[in-house]
Amino acid sequence: MGMARYGMVIDLNKCVGCGACVMACIAENRREQAFKAIAEGLPALENFKKRTYVNTYIVGTYPNVAVYYTHMICQHCENPPCVSVCPTGASFKTKDGIVLVDKTKCIGCEYCVQACPYGARFWDPYLRSIDKCTFCEHRLEKGMDPACVTTCPTGARLFGDLDDPNSAISKLVNSGATTVFKKEEGTKPKVFYILPMRKR
Repeated sequence: MGMARYGMVIDLNKCVGCGACVMACIAENRREQAFKAIAEGLPALENFKKRTYVNTYIVGTYPNVAVYYTHMICQHCENPPCVSVCPTGASFKTKDGIVLVDKTKCIGCEYCVQACPYGARFWDPYLRSIDKCTFCEHRLEKGMDPACVTTCPTGARLFGDLDDPNSAISKLVNSGATTVFKKEEGTKPKVFYILPMRKR
């Protein structure tokens, strides 16, 4: 059996902007850092970095107003510029195509932060390393989906093997219903989006 090629689809039509994915990610991956930021006070909390973001956009003028949400996480690119610029090999791609950071090799030069066109990497002062979304690799090893996927109350996030023709994510991506952000960068991201339909 071959390796999986993991990817995610985020359906922006289903997102209600609740932020459950953000909270699930913090609870799963950055709980200790969050507690330390709380202990350090308001400035630390205001600067607390997250692995996943939900941004709100309001379009139109009253009374014809629509609210849209976009999500940004590491795109786990097929051609990740963060890996090629890393001088120590701390940024690397697994056989499953997941882009990770080896915190023992990271020297904090932030070349990868500058190279990422998605703004998905950040310096973690508590870990003293670059941090980012890992697709919850530790959960995948146990046969579980990423925390953000299992927590979403509307099922806006879909995760799976892009190379499995029978997987729901593969069928969806191959249907042409999805798009990627910043395609012109040539990074070949493995996070796909279903763009919101304009509400009338």
